Amino acid sequence: MDFAFGAGYVLDFSNRTFKAFFGELGIDIEAPAYSMDGDSKGKRLRAVLSLVDDATAIRALEALWLNRSEFLIRSVRTDPVPNAEGRFLALLERLRGASQTTVAPPVLPVPPEGYEQDLLKEQLLTIRDMAPQARGYAFEQFLTRLFRCSGMAPNEPFRNLGEQIDGSFVFLGEVYLVEAKYERAPTGVGDLHAFDGKVRDKATWTRGLFVAFEGFTDVGLHAFGRGKAVVLMTGWEIRDMLDRRIPLGEVLSRKVRKASENGRPFNPLGELFKQQ
Repeated sequence: MDFAFGAGYVLDFSNRTFKAFFGELGIDIEAPAYSMDGDSKGKRLRAVLSLVDDATAIRALEALWLNRSEFLIRSVRTDPVPNAEGRFLALLERLRGASQTTVAPPVLPVPPEGYEQDLLKEQLLTIRDMAPQARGYAFEQFLTRLFRCSGMAPNEPFRNLGEQIDGSFVFLGEVYLVEAKYERAPTGVGDLHAFDGKVRDKATWTRGLFVAFEGFTDVGLHAFGRGKAVVLMTGWEIRDMLDRRIPLGEVLSRKVRKASENGRPFNPLGELFKQQ
């Protein structure tokens, strides 16, 4: 991620504020080890990120990202880096995955930036041209592949007595049931209530993700109400997520948190990730 604007410059830090910024992170930015490639702020920053452990690098990058966002606002600049936030979040996800392997390797490795995104996007677009029954099955398979690429250990669709479940996955230790709906029209309240009933019928800690490619009707969202253990997502949000290379885990994390804050099961990706 581009935090250095121009040769040797890092955002609008002076020497004094640059030292104070890293001092708050417990890093002596003026230590000789960080000047091995040169004494400019940009070169010292790159040295820090290459020498410190992953956890410290993550803390430094998160703090720098906050300062970078405020810098762009103050200077009334458009972001010079395409898909900056998505690429930054993907970088943090890879670093977190790498740091975890020293303690307990994850079930599935975190994919590198851009891994399979283009193939997934192409697959998502081709589903639209299929026959209705084939579309539904292909959409389920697409979501399973997306969850697998995101390290979420998905299960294929399964059937319990009297009900069909379109799959499940694990995210941050929570089990989510999946409902996949690929129809030409937005989904109404009947399907939402039916899936909510399936989730409520399971263990109390179970959550649900309902993905409707064409989204949801306004009347359906209003009638569905608040306070559900179900998060809603559209196919167009997934396409936007893939275009912007935003990790699925980050999208779900923000959707879940916003739903906890405002009670609404559907919080659009465009409101959670502002375009810069």
